[in-house]
Amino acid sequence: MCGFVFTSYEGTKQKEFDKGFQKIYHRGPDNESVTVQRGGIWGFHRLAIMDLSNRGNQPFMHNGSELMCNGEIFNYQELEKLVKDIYEFHSESDCEVLLPLYEKFGIEIMVKMLDAEFAMVLYDGKTGEVMAARDPIGIRPLFYGFEKETGKISFSSEAKGLIDFCKGVKPFPPGHYYKDGEFHSYNDIADPKVIVDEEIETITKKIKDKLEAAVIKRLHSDAPIGFLLSGGLDSSLVCAIAQKHLKKPIKTFAIGMETDPIDLKYAGEVAEYLGTEHTEVRIAKDDVLGALRDVIYHLESWDITTVRASIGMYLICKYIHENTGLKVLLTGEVSDEIFGYKYTDFAPTPAEFQKEAQKRIRELYLYDVLRADRCIAAHSLEARVPFGDIDFVNYVMSVNPEKKMNKYNKGKYLLRKAFEGEGYLPDSILYREKAAFSDAVGHSMVDYLKEYAEAKYSEEDLKNAADKYPYKTPFTKESLLYREIFEEFYPGNADWIKDFWMPNREWEGCRVDDPSARVLSNYGDSGK
Repeated sequence: MCGFVFTSYEGTKQKEFDKGFQKIYHRGPDNESVTVQRGGIWGFHRLAIMDLSNRGNQPFMHNGSELMCNGEIFNYQELEKLVKDIYEFHSESDCEVLLPLYEKFGIEIMVKMLDAEFAMVLYDGKTGEVMAARDPIGIRPLFYGFEKETGKISFSSEAKGLIDFCKGVKPFPPGHYYKDGEFHSYNDIADPKVIVDEEIETITKKIKDKLEAAVIKRLHSDAPIGFLLSGGLDSSLVCAIAQKHLKKPIKTFAIGMETDPIDLKYAGEVAEYLGTEHTEVRIAKDDVLGALRDVIYHLESWDITTVRASIGMYLICKYIHENTGLKVLLTGEVSDEIFGYKYTDFAPTPAEFQKEAQKRIRELYLYDVLRADRCIAAHSLEARVPFGDIDFVNYVMSVNPEKKMNKYNKGKYLLRKAFEGEGYLPDSILYREKAAFSDAVGHSMVDYLKEYAEAKYSEEDLKNAADKYPYKTPFTKESLLYREIFEEFYPGNADWIKDFWMPNREWEGCRVDDPSARVLSNYGDSGK
């Protein structure tokens, strides 16, 4: 996970640029580079994953053009063959292919060729034009803003890298590229071009094959890899596929509260079945409350769900950074949004189910994907997200939504069925209901946060929140606590986040005031 800051105005005060640049140091401590070129000021923090030598340092330059990318280009070896007639490669970095690819095909075609998780900025030395692009789901972060004195565009991996010298800082939209002063959509991955109505056996076979391919391609790394394992379906499948295709035990990590962990039990069962090298991390009330401010600072978010779910993830990544030599982590994000979650059981029609899935996929970069990136990058690690694989998401989103709805009395049935009887996981794990991550770390974690907020704020404070924060007004003392901390760090920038990540309140059964699945009537045995 690397980080960059770029401003297209060479006159930006170096002190202000450096201040923003150093705020994202955590994203790439292996190499630091600040260069002033004709295109502007380029600052890059490298986390060396592919080609650990200095040859992989960025920015890349060729024929007067320049490029920085935070990404993994999974099909880079195939792409290199397309440009070997015009370019001689100097490293084994997967990102080196991007500049010659742009020079040969242009940005409009190049971005559609990438099987990748990426965010990039480039400068065309011939035209003097600045461009940028981001992957279709937004797995890699990217923000843009406008230099305060000139209004010229600037880019950064995190918003905190821009706020010292830019105005109008906003998230860069996923699946878009920036060219000619405009944002152009090149892949709305939430909108399938066809709807596939195949037999269940055909669908599940394709789901299995495509998820296997998604995991396997993400095992290619020159730096050591680990796995976050909650014991739920998604992370367990990622670990099972990886373990089957690697020759030695993978390293897995789970976290839970000292008093009432849910995940630790099931993660332990999965780890034992797979034969992984497993580590349990236990946390207490003081750990949770002590991490809260740092979590919100790194997240750049005030959303209740995101903050809750980030605390456990932030602390387990902290442990991994401090106690291991790992640099890459595979995670299970994105599965809920494409296959459905507890609240989507209440979807009234297949059309509503599909509409909700599309909304969630388009907004993931503000919520779960943001959480995974920031919690992992905060500790100089890289996240890889197999369920966010372009080919995999394209296919699952194209499946007839009627077949994805929970008419089987088991959520995510197609995903479970795809791996049934294949030896990856026992049915007792494959068909277990899973609690939300913030719940499964231990119900006490959220209870401690609520108790802290309850003691800190009065009913009058909550009542006055509407005047103080008219945009997405906090509606509980807990949400007020998160918003207040956010505003300390990023005053006036609450609109970076669209809304609270909550169940669809238009559906019967989903009109709740807490984002946890615990409050839904169909929670059942989840997390027990």
